[in-house]
Amino acid sequence: MKENTENANNGRRKFMVGAGSLAAGLALARFMDMASSAQASETTAKKWPWPYVKLDPATTAELAYKEWYRVFCGAAVINSIFSQLAEKVGEPYKSFPADAFIFLEGGMAGFGTVCGSIAGANVASNLIVGPRIAGTQDGALMGADIFDWYAETAMPVFTPKSPKITTKIVQTTSNSPLCHISVGRWMKAADKPLGSAERKDRCARVAASVAYHLVEKLNLWHEGKFAATGDISCAKEHGITGQRNCTDCHGDNVPTPPRAKK
Repeated sequence: MKENTENANNGRRKFMVGAGSLAAGLALARFMDMASSAQASETTAKKWPWPYVKLDPATTAELAYKEWYRVFCGAAVINSIFSQLAEKVGEPYKSFPADAFIFLEGGMAGFGTVCGSIAGANVASNLIVGPRIAGTQDGALMGADIFDWYAETAMPVFTPKSPKITTKIVQTTSNSPLCHISVGRWMKAADKPLGSAERKDRCARVAASVAYHLVEKLNLWHEGKFAATGDISCAKEHGITGQRNCTDCHGDNVPTPPRAKK
């Protein structure tokens, strides 16, 4: 009886040791796999262009519209594209913290500067196509195209399949990439306050419109057919970064910046 008990105890100990070794081995394998994936993601993220497959603009716009109600304009545009690429491509999109760009809301931290939708579009274009220091101007030029298009287009362009607001949303042309001007001009035309459901839905549709247009540009780039149309010569011509509608804010008294002596 004693011998049988000892044999049983030895068997249990061997089983526990074996099970512990197996668990440790599985944990180590999992850790190595995670480390390998992280290393691969880091390597991919530092090489441009990022892997890209053509996306459907309408599908992307629908995602951006819904995401606006969760993370607002900038993050909505980024998420609408990166969430699809995370499924279709994987890294570096799967681990990209797009939700962190919620700070672009309200013209960046609520300061009414550049519209978060087009800021988010620039983040996406410069990550996918690559920044200027990576040897291509296309990411920056694509962002400039989006700025010009946004300022010159009666927005919003896109109408979602199942909008939260079913009444007609007024379209306005901002003539500016700035949030407070774009939103302000719409509020005046629509006679709706900032906190109204209509204003919120308008901005959700603007984010969707920007996402739609950006994917059109990215698809052209993917096919080798992208040709920039944006005008970014203001700084060179006028000696200061800016737009071509200075009198909208400055009136007739537009300051003249000092120029470098030749």
